[in-house]
Amino acid sequence: MDPKQTFLSWPVVRQVRSGDFLGRGPSVTSKRTRELTPRTVTADRVVQSVCPYCAVGCGQRVFVKDERVVQIEGDPDSPVSRGRLCPKGSASEQLVNSPGRQRKALYRRPGAADWEPIELSKAVEMIAQRFVDTRRRTWQDHDEHGRPLRRTMAIASLGGATLDNEENYLIKKLFTAAGAIQIENQARI
Repeated sequence: MDPKQTFLSWPVVRQVRSGDFLGRGPSVTSKRTRELTPRTVTADRVVQSVCPYCAVGCGQRVFVKDERVVQIEGDPDSPVSRGRLCPKGSASEQLVNSPGRQRKALYRRPGAADWEPIELSKAVEMIAQRFVDTRRRTWQDHDEHGRPLRRTMAIASLGGATLDNEENYLIKKLFTAAGAIQIENQARI
């Protein structure tokens, strides 16, 4: 036994002496714990967000200090989740601050073994050009009987379940306007 500890400093005795019979109050709080300051108290600002993981759309409160995310918690004002998050949503701060998080667009040339960094504007331009080229090359204006098709079977869309209604609406409009007919969403699969 530590020479500084006595029988009266044992946790069960502290619980009974303090009236904390369930052991959820000051009797089970160490001196070190009482000296800690929550990260949420020192944050410069709080930003409302939505959990990125599934289609539920749980509200999150993102605590920011010095332009860095320091904590993410459930938003009690959210009508969807009322302040609760699943274990994955509770760990989303790790997603944001992970040292393995990719912060640049990467490109792997045909036949290459490694990925190389590429400017985001160049990556977007390459994707857009390939989209337009594929549409032009595979466009079906009419079938063999002369009936109008106005479609391409070479472009498809699989949306994510974390997108909201407005984003899904715009994606559907974009791909329909491009002539794609294979438009699906993860939430329906």
